[in-house]
Amino acid sequence: MSAENSYSAIWKMSYPIIIGYMAQNIVYVVDTAFLGRVSEVALGAGGLAGLYYIAVFMLGMGFGTGSQIVIARRHGQGKIASIGKVVDHAWYFLAGFAVVVFLFLRYATPLFFEYALSSDAVNQASVQYLDIRAYGIFFAFINVAFRAFFVGVGKTQVLIWSTVVMAVVNIVLDYALIFGHWGFPEMGIGGAALASVISEAFTSMYFVWYAFRRGEGADLTFVQQYGFLKFPKPELHTLKKLLNVSIPVMFQNFISLGGWFLFYLIIEGMGERPLAISNIVRSIYLILMIPALAFYSATYSLVSNTMGRGESREVKPLLKRIIGLGFLFSVVLSFLVSIFPHSIIEIYTNDTGLVLASLPTLRVISVALLLVPISMVLFAAISGTGNTRMSLVLEVTTVLIYLVCTYYFAKILVWPVEQVWYTELVYLIILGTLSLVYFKTANWKSVKV
Repeated sequence: MSAENSYSAIWKMSYPIIIGYMAQNIVYVVDTAFLGRVSEVALGAGGLAGLYYIAVFMLGMGFGTGSQIVIARRHGQGKIASIGKVVDHAWYFLAGFAVVVFLFLRYATPLFFEYALSSDAVNQASVQYLDIRAYGIFFAFINVAFRAFFVGVGKTQVLIWSTVVMAVVNIVLDYALIFGHWGFPEMGIGGAALASVISEAFTSMYFVWYAFRRGEGADLTFVQQYGFLKFPKPELHTLKKLLNVSIPVMFQNFISLGGWFLFYLIIEGMGERPLAISNIVRSIYLILMIPALAFYSATYSLVSNTMGRGESREVKPLLKRIIGLGFLFSVVLSFLVSIFPHSIIEIYTNDTGLVLASLPTLRVISVALLLVPISMVLFAAISGTGNTRMSLVLEVTTVLIYLVCTYYFAKILVWPVEQVWYTELVYLIILGTLSLVYFKTANWKSVKV
């Protein structure tokens, strides 16, 4: 067993990401809990508009993931001097892309929502949220590049405090701006959006401060050690290399989150109560998935770094160890959900009817949780090898099946919302199976980055 791929090394890489995800999702829980006490419309619209924002943001996040794969490969190859150029070129692309996304969110989205949403109240609240939230995309994309760098070189500890900064600022401002406390205006769902924008700006400032700190085990700052923030003249071949790896991941992420958004559009057509139930359950599901998603995120770098060292034979044992750790967490969390279902849902709402109506759907996701570390780690490993085009093909295939099943269950069979959520099991089973087939049949060891 390579020391870089031992259980302790996997845990060292992953635990800061787990803590970071925990802080991010605490923010989402607080948003949902606060909006749930404003109205069911605010609760449903906040979840729907938030998911829409994330789906668009994930295009940029996909570019960051591609950059992370390239950075990790160069780090494994020992090409430290080339890492800074990769980071700076990532910012070149993300700066321009942020402008495009901002204009899309502000001016194209209201037209789409007017056509797509059946509830006028949900439509108006969603547009109100995104009109403000769109400004955060500039800071969010700055943070994407920083995160790609730090995870790519294995310095994931920064994610702990950067996300704590974001969480604390967001929670405090949520309380002040949603309800109008401490002399602030009562903005409702708009307050949740503004709090998110400001928290992203604080996170960007933290990353900049941290980058100029002395690196671990060195007398140089991270900026000096890896040579970024120099912003050299753009080089077409460097940008092309990043785009070759990143574009499939960008579309893969967008399709994945876009598929989830379309799932919610179908649910929204079932009524405001099913949408509120799904928003609560999705929030719980995202929290329960935190360990598995952290291992999923670490898998990109661990696999790419391993192949950069020329140790492709170590990839499969590495994946078994990552999946084992993730599955252990999922079993424990699924068990806790089965013991305390009422208490968990009551975090989000004090409406007894809504609590009882949410229980069957919560049971479905507690089962799905057991499949997440298996399917998602195998899937991330495909991109980690560098074959991001294949990961895109598998994602498109799986999401199409997922959406067809969702529409069939909800519109044709007219099943209740908890049974429509069976599609999450369908998605994970198909994605995991296709990823496993890839590793058993494809020539993945020869992929170059």
